Amino acid sequence: MIRTAVSALGGVLMWAAFPPRDLWFLGILSLALLAAALRDVVRFREGFWYGFVFGLGFFLPLLPWIGVYVGPLPWVALAVVMSLYTGLFGVIACRTTTWPAALLWFAIMWVTVEWARSSFPFGGFPWGRTAFGQVGGPMLSLASIGGAPLVSFSVALTGAALTAVIGAVIRRPVRWQTVVPALVLALITPIVAAALWPSVDGRNSSDDEITVAAIQGNVPRLGLDFNDQRRAVLDNHVRETLRLAAAVDAGDTARPDIVVWPENASDIDPTANEDAAEEITAASAAVGAPILVGTLVRNADGRPTNTVLVWDGRRDSGDQIRGRYDKQIIQPFGEYLPWRSFFTLFSSYADQAGNFRAGTGPGVVAVETTGGQNVTVGVSTCWEIAFDRSARKAVQSGAQFLSVPTNNATFGRTQMTYQQLAMSQLRAVEHGRAVVVAATSGVSAIIAPDGHTSSRSGFFEPATLQGTIPLHTGETIATKIGPWPERLAVLLGVCAFLFLLAPGIRFRGWSKEEHGDGA
Repeated sequence: MIRTAVSALGGVLMWAAFPPRDLWFLGILSLALLAAALRDVVRFREGFWYGFVFGLGFFLPLLPWIGVYVGPLPWVALAVVMSLYTGLFGVIACRTTTWPAALLWFAIMWVTVEWARSSFPFGGFPWGRTAFGQVGGPMLSLASIGGAPLVSFSVALTGAALTAVIGAVIRRPVRWQTVVPALVLALITPIVAAALWPSVDGRNSSDDEITVAAIQGNVPRLGLDFNDQRRAVLDNHVRETLRLAAAVDAGDTARPDIVVWPENASDIDPTANEDAAEEITAASAAVGAPILVGTLVRNADGRPTNTVLVWDGRRDSGDQIRGRYDKQIIQPFGEYLPWRSFFTLFSSYADQAGNFRAGTGPGVVAVETTGGQNVTVGVSTCWEIAFDRSARKAVQSGAQFLSVPTNNATFGRTQMTYQQLAMSQLRAVEHGRAVVVAATSGVSAIIAPDGHTSSRSGFFEPATLQGTIPLHTGETIATKIGPWPERLAVLLGVCAFLFLLAPGIRFRGWSKEEHGDGA
């Protein structure tokens, strides 16, 4: 019962580490408690139970936005499925506590399980990765070296090492041969992370700068029918852009080089509806800058794509669309429904999922700015920013800054948008790029390459954010080495899992009997 309570508390503390709270240190304490609960456990079913309870304590309070307009069943079902992964972690981790370098194995297995749930099934669900709860803490700098996997690894290692230190100290006599290496492992990643911060920004004096504007036009209503009123969402974004144009003409603010609209900012297809095209052209011409327009485009095969169009109203009619990006990682149960006949048995809302087509290409668009400068802009639309490969692909394709058009109106006034914003902050540090987040109803933000937000909007209000951002062309270590550190960790983790399936094998180098270190 005590171990179950400790596991549940660990899960709740992991949730508390996530935005909008700035309690990143609870993520370390959370995994320290999980390591303590798994200490000296030898039965697989017990390890699974403690890991599963930890998952419920974390995912249930993290994900209620899933069911805010569709009922609790999808929310609870997803939380349970995600908890199966932490249960699997418990199965493996409780046995690796007797292995040499047990603390390292704890962290390796944590990264492996996070990779698994971020990949399977249906493309995975990366929400709630440990790294996304660290954007307010010192370990965020490690993202510039190894991305989200290294941050998650470091939090798990520090938490497990903390448990090992405490466990060794409270035993009598104190086993210094355990305390010293565990203490070193507990301190090494925070020290390295702190040392990295001066180099995190990644800018140099030769970087150009541009002025960007993120438009948050707002929506007429909350919920799944946010766009039922034809052209209302588009009208809102045009209106807010015209306000910016008036401020520019009055000399109250600088003319932006690029304007970023959110996902679904045009609720009707401007490539097929002349009235929508005319409105967007007028807004772009008035502000004197190209607009990245989020919209839905119906293609020749009848299937829609979630699209960002580079729209330049300064050009002649018929030549305004200068580039296009189609969302490449589409969202299951939203933009498409896997196993449609099966899932509609559980919720009538499931059948409302779309039949979107995934895009292809390098993940960037070329934009000619107000001043005639050619800028390569990376695009990660909403759901995509949760996946490592989206921003990485864009930067490796030459993106000088990242744009994240998103529409969170269907999730109401929940914490979902803050959780997603944290992902954009991590991507900024990971790749050394400024990030512009444009949301239909909030929260929009302009994020510096060091992960700090220079400006941020509120919820469900029209807003314009404007700022100067660097155009960076260099690559961080994380960008250069890509997914290889995670692949190595996963390879080791899978080998460890297969090794555990072999009967009769048990290491005793770090066992309770010899060292008193079960973490």
